[in-house]
Amino acid sequence: MPNKRPFGLPSARLILIAAVAGIIAGAVAVYVKPTPSGNAAETAETQCQGAVQQAKTVSELAKGDIAALTGADTPRRLQALTFKGPDGDALTLSNFEGKTVLLNLWATWCVPCREEMPALNNLQAAKGSDRFEVVAINIDTGSDEKPKAFLEETGVHTLAYYRDSSMGVFNALKKEGLAFGLPVTLVINREGCLIGSMNGPAAWDGEQAKTLIDRVSAL
Repeated sequence: MPNKRPFGLPSARLILIAAVAGIIAGAVAVYVKPTPSGNAAETAETQCQGAVQQAKTVSELAKGDIAALTGADTPRRLQALTFKGPDGDALTLSNFEGKTVLLNLWATWCVPCREEMPALNNLQAAKGSDRFEVVAINIDTGSDEKPKAFLEETGVHTLAYYRDSSMGVFNALKKEGLAFGLPVTLVINREGCLIGSMNGPAAWDGEQAKTLIDRVSAL
């Protein structure tokens, strides 16, 4: 398992590549589910009132390698995020309630995603438990052959294999104003509420990221 961190702070070049990747993703994305409105949206926000302090903690700890991470202004449940698990079964964020989740969208054609994956793998190896999981969702279109080959070649063996070849997850997050490029990373609390988000790569196996996970998981 590779332990070398591919970078420290994300470079301007990688952020630019990520933004371009987002434009490409948006051009080929074809699947969007509607988000709730009215009473349904109000209920979702009410359910996340207890996450306000966690979102503030995210903002306070967003420094160093994860300085681009932003605490959610209004913690809320995210709708329409459906993807497949390792066995091919359909999953939503409700399947992970009880765990703090670092949700990441990546693709093999996204250069900063490829550089970031070993760090996500290392974070899962260090902090993964029944209370925390890195949920890295591949959004390559087509078959599983290319993403699985990439993970094997780079020694990313700790992360479970999550997949959305329809790119519906990316589209849903784009509609929510949370995704403009790749990679996209969200911090979701144990109740399934969004407490932080970030576009672009980061060294997720660094001490700042580990401290963040420890702190928000304890709240």
